[in-house]
Amino acid sequence: MIQLGCSLLGSAIADDRSWEMDDYQAATARWCSGCGDHAVLAAVQRFLADLQLPPEETVFVSGIGCSSRFPHYINSYGFHGLHGRALPLATGIKLRRPELQVFVVMGDGDCCSIGAAHWIHTTRYNPNMVALMLDNGVYGLTKNQTSPTSPKGVRSNTQPKGAFLEGMNPIATTLGVENASFVAQTGDWVPDHIYAVLKAAYEHRGFSFVRILQRCPQYTDQLYLNAMRDSNTIELLVHPDGVDVPALKQIYKNEVYHDPADLVNAFRLAQLDDKIRLGVFYRNDDLPVYEEVRRVSPKTADEKIAILNAELDTYAL
Repeated sequence: MIQLGCSLLGSAIADDRSWEMDDYQAATARWCSGCGDHAVLAAVQRFLADLQLPPEETVFVSGIGCSSRFPHYINSYGFHGLHGRALPLATGIKLRRPELQVFVVMGDGDCCSIGAAHWIHTTRYNPNMVALMLDNGVYGLTKNQTSPTSPKGVRSNTQPKGAFLEGMNPIATTLGVENASFVAQTGDWVPDHIYAVLKAAYEHRGFSFVRILQRCPQYTDQLYLNAMRDSNTIELLVHPDGVDVPALKQIYKNEVYHDPADLVNAFRLAQLDDKIRLGVFYRNDDLPVYEEVRRVSPKTADEKIAILNAELDTYAL
């Protein structure tokens, strides 16, 4: 479904416009009460308002899943696509309209299962856009099936005795892709941190992959409960080239000074243990972006016909 949510479409645009958070609100969000998606939506709308991104120059693209309803709730351009296909859709938009600000919202199943190949190759292509992967460790929209990131032992309708494989590690996986340029992680229960990571991702020139640990109150309500209640389970990755949120220092005492340019240490920190690490794992601002490497100047109708005729004249029957 294509959504043209911006009411300014086709109207004269003044230079002195400004927007509040409410101006980026479209339909009322219909996620379950207590769903972490609400916190992510609020952080995104706050970010859009603070940076004053024009709705008609902003695009949200999604696939299928609870989180993929995001474009319906943002007053901007939106494309609610097919399951697992949000990234190629967004890449096509960025190639054709590189001046637009493109955001992709996916779930863990959408990104890491049916969309896994697109996830890997989009990371490799490095288009200049932000991808938010909301990870609740379950297929929630289709009512509780094991997803690629479900931790071992978590029960679902498809594996009632518990997931028999360790959950996929999206941070380590993305770090292992050639040409990865920005990899970060945050949690929906830390809104100031979501905002800081989102801002850093947006300011990065290249493909910014952000995993957001997200609560599902219906099926995986215990998944991040300990992390919410015990701040000692959290380690914040801090660095001038990453994120540092002074307001969180009174709550989270465990900090790791990590230079996002250090890929080897990023891999080490991404390994699963008794700590949940939030922050920027890796950042490389020097890689070429896909829409500039692959940019093709628009052609007029006459130019297209001339190119087609020249190509046809190459062959004889």
